[in-house]
Amino acid sequence: MLEFRVIDIKDKERITSALNISQFMGCEYSFSNNMAWRRLADSKIAFYKDFYICCSFASEDGIPRFFLPSGEGSYREVISVMKQYAASLGKPLRVSGVTDSSLEMLSELYPDGFTVDTDDGDWDYIYSSADLIELPGRKYHSKRNHLARFNEIGAEFSLMTEKDFDDCITFSAIEYNNKANMSDHSFIAEQFAINTYFNYFNELGLTGGVIRIGGNVAAFTIGDRLNDETFCVHIEKADTNYNGIYAGINNSFSKAAAVGYKYINREEDLGLEGLRKSKQSYNPAFLLKKYTVTFK
Repeated sequence: MLEFRVIDIKDKERITSALNISQFMGCEYSFSNNMAWRRLADSKIAFYKDFYICCSFASEDGIPRFFLPSGEGSYREVISVMKQYAASLGKPLRVSGVTDSSLEMLSELYPDGFTVDTDDGDWDYIYSSADLIELPGRKYHSKRNHLARFNEIGAEFSLMTEKDFDDCITFSAIEYNNKANMSDHSFIAEQFAINTYFNYFNELGLTGGVIRIGGNVAAFTIGDRLNDETFCVHIEKADTNYNGIYAGINNSFSKAAAVGYKYINREEDLGLEGLRKSKQSYNPAFLLKKYTVTFK
């Protein structure tokens, strides 16, 4: 029987090894994300042979949501074990983070053995790193204009060091305190995630960027390697009182952190209209479709 527990920084080597084998592109296949966002949906982890399994135990219908295991071995075998675990809870096996190629693999193993759902709010926005660095052509004309305005406000960008941590945490806390619905669980989970990123910044192998104006933090962002071709941006905060600030932190960080990667994953839009409009405005190379399968 699988044994689930809370993820720990000591798990990094084993989990990262499994993630490197699978080379999945979804943002949920990041040790840093799994570590930082574990409180959002009560996520816990387990291992089966050479597979790594993450599962969210908080859901509206009470059905745990497993993510497709990463690693190597027999998927038929590991899914059988996952089915047994779900059955012990009196629930069907539900697996998320399934991309087109993984869906094809599961369909071959279990023809007509599951139902499929998808929510485009969960799809990841994947960008060409060259596009976000160079902002080429007519499609990025407005972004170049935003960047020009940003360049006029006397902002200074630098890669994040430990000297920036306290100021960035303070900046994030002020933004959180200014939210009208600051007691919302997702905002509380975000603060936990941000604090985790800073508390384990070096151990997680993260890269961050900071924009200061007049010596004060006006924006910061954090990301790290997702797979051999993809860099993932995990968090991005900016003071919108400054024109072009998001264009500035996006472009500056892409130049500083994503050189050598083919793609940048800027994660999902959660179905939020404003966030969706913003992410679409950067002309993604494609959206990484992700499905949830529920076994019969």
